Amino acid sequence: MIIDFITRYALNLLFTFLVIRFIYYPKYRNKDFVFTFFLFNSILFVLCFLLAEADLKFGFAFGLFAMFSMFRYRTVTVPIGEMGFFFLVVTLGIVNSIASLANYELLVIANTILVFVTFVLGRWLNLTHENHQIILYDNLEFMKPEHRQALLKDLTERTGLQIHKIQVIKVDFQRVVAQLKVYYYSKENESSGTDLEA
Repeated sequence: MIIDFITRYALNLLFTFLVIRFIYYPKYRNKDFVFTFFLFNSILFVLCFLLAEADLKFGFAFGLFAMFSMFRYRTVTVPIGEMGFFFLVVTLGIVNSIASLANYELLVIANTILVFVTFVLGRWLNLTHENHQIILYDNLEFMKPEHRQALLKDLTERTGLQIHKIQVIKVDFQRVVAQLKVYYYSKENESSGTDLEA
């Protein structure tokens, strides 16, 4: 049992290290999450391995998933990217600790598939984000429907963003200013509720 524990934990730690060090950290550069990922992975591995003999198995594993799913809504908001990696290291810890296998070949293949899919999606799937910003705009003449193209051009020149859609939130005629939500594409998620002057 000790040899089985050491072998499984070494395998678990290896693939967790590959995910965190070579896929997660180069993109996000957040040391706090690196510590959290390793800690949760190790805790879950030890917990699941020691309780595997209690005939809890998959019901116990799914219960853990349900409990950790609540973190997304009950704790400080965690970016969705970090949540994806969090569930991945949780999955690695659970799978490597309680999978009932006569040999480790299938376990290695399963780990490799998870890491490879994460690498491909993180590095090669270059999708653009539709971001938005709240803009305070001072040229009410361009707010007329017939001047929509001129408004797009003016906002693009002032902000440097390739704006493709505009939503009017409100117009203040006393202050001669309009509050707009502008939409643009970029490689990163930059959306913010901060007001900008334009």
